[in-house]
Amino acid sequence: MKTSLTTQMEEVLYYYCRENGDIVVEEVTMPDDQGIVDMLSCRLTAEKQFEWRCYELKVSTADFRSKAKLSFIGNYNYFVLPEALFAKIKEDIPKHVGVMVYHQYLSTEDQMLPGYFTIEKKPQRQELLVKEQELLFRLITAQAREVGKAKQTARGLRVFSTDKLYKELKKRQPDYDLFGGGINFYDRFVDDICDQAVEALKNELDATREAYFELEQRLLEGK
Repeated sequence: MKTSLTTQMEEVLYYYCRENGDIVVEEVTMPDDQGIVDMLSCRLTAEKQFEWRCYELKVSTADFRSKAKLSFIGNYNYFVLPEALFAKIKEDIPKHVGVMVYHQYLSTEDQMLPGYFTIEKKPQRQELLVKEQELLFRLITAQAREVGKAKQTARGLRVFSTDKLYKELKKRQPDYDLFGGGINFYDRFVDDICDQAVEALKNELDATREAYFELEQRLLEGK
């Protein structure tokens, strides 16, 4: 489960990439066990060559320092960070990795998006670390996944007959364990959702603390 700050950053980054003429998709599994990149974009240059960008979104220090693999395999690679987090970890950014800093609008009344980005550090170009054909296939696969989600959401359950739904429910009946005294399917689902919500709130709290600390420091310096 993503924090609200992460969701905001994803929304603005998606719009930013599209405005620059890129093909862009979230959560793309990289070839050669290179992990999952938070966002991948591709554009066609004037020389008719593909140019690839990888974006890793981090909202807290714990998030930044986690052991999750960074999929910086593109021609240009970026950390996407809130302003307060960048101020704390900017010395730890690798030399070749760029930084996009997210600024949230105080009021979104007249704004189409909740915030905007500034480029605080430009990335250095590198050769792709995976085969381009494989990367292109992963991009297409991720795009197809998102289209499938959209179509499924639009159709809902109406495309399934009552008989088919009943058969699917019967097939899963052993997992429910409604009267056996064990943990049924519904209980497990609720527990999983609660665990995800707690983890998301922890990340949100970390990010809020860092933003508050940054504001406090600025106020003290202003005095």
